Amino acid sequence: MSDIIRRDPRAEWIARNRLHPLHAAMQVQQSSWMGPNGVIRKNPHAVGFIGPNGVKRIDRSGAQQGGGSKRSAAAEVVLPLHQVPAPAFYIAVVPDMVGGRLSSHDRDLLGLAHSLAGSDGAVLAVVFGEHKESNFAGNGVDRLLLIDGEEYAGYAPEQLVQGLRAVDNQFKPRHWLLPDSRSGGGELGRRFAAALGERPATRVWQIKDGLCCGRAGAGQQDLIRRVPRLILGAAECAEPVSETRHEALPVVLSTGVARSLARIEDLGPVAVDPAAIAMAEAEFIMSGGNGVKDWALFHRATAALGATEGASRVAVDDGFMPRNRQVGATGTWVTARVYVAVGISGAIQHLQGIGACDKVVAINLDAGCDMIKRADLSVIGDSAAILQALIEAVENYRGDAKRDAA
Repeated sequence: MSDIIRRDPRAEWIARNRLHPLHAAMQVQQSSWMGPNGVIRKNPHAVGFIGPNGVKRIDRSGAQQGGGSKRSAAAEVVLPLHQVPAPAFYIAVVPDMVGGRLSSHDRDLLGLAHSLAGSDGAVLAVVFGEHKESNFAGNGVDRLLLIDGEEYAGYAPEQLVQGLRAVDNQFKPRHWLLPDSRSGGGELGRRFAAALGERPATRVWQIKDGLCCGRAGAGQQDLIRRVPRLILGAAECAEPVSETRHEALPVVLSTGVARSLARIEDLGPVAVDPAAIAMAEAEFIMSGGNGVKDWALFHRATAALGATEGASRVAVDDGFMPRNRQVGATGTWVTARVYVAVGISGAIQHLQGIGACDKVVAINLDAGCDMIKRADLSVIGDSAAILQALIEAVENYRGDAKRDAA
């Protein structure tokens, strides 16, 4: 038999034809990639992936046999329950909870806490105020402490420090983990470190063998030191928890929290023009692509929703949007909480640029395009009709709110 590798023209044609029923089965699933901070990320949901607990991902969806995305009841896998009845120690995590939900940065931090806790420790999540998160158990939280009160509303870092000190006195965590972010975790962590007299490790992206590695020198250098008690973790500091479900048992403080004298008056949020927000810092982005035919309608819909405008490379090259609004590996890497792609098919460079976005919404006529496969929510239809319906829905909602207020 000849050792010459033969090409399969039919298989290559199916791989290029997105409308073919076997197209998904011919695609090579990406198992690892480099994140925007230079950290190699692995796909824990990839077929054949073996996680730290020895759980192997098996494809029962039928996609590998051309069965599309239909899933049977047998495909629902119940993750093993991780229980810590009597924790030997605690690893305390204070997530940012932007918008009342765990962000990708928070989930990375919980993954790092889970690795530090091991089998004897428990991950204690400390959440201030009201929240909307419903999946603490799926993100590695063993104990959940909710601290609520009007004194924690708005910008109140001094009162938050008082709450953390009360938690520290009662639970005495072995380590404190906070996100080193602009959303409040970076400032709160440094204030808390000063209150405890600790020297925190900042911008930590890796912990191994009792040593932590943090970024320094504008991200060009790494500082290695012993793992301190207070850690401010960077994004992508660890893999999020995905193979186990946890109890998330509620706990309470046995003593009250001292009331801090407010030296800072919170005047509330200030309205900011979404067009003035840098793409890398925007939380809500609506991007247009080659499928957008009415750009005036696109601008009106973006303004009505209060989103920051973005665009694909094709839209930028055609002159519909400025170059600084291009999203993707050849443009700007974005980390929005909500990313709406209108008429964007999903080139690999664009998908890389939105890899850190929490929720992706796709509006497209092609139900088989790559952006639809990446999206958490897909709307198949004409973009002009959908954008017009969005504008009307927003106007009706705001009108009802004004009438209720009156």
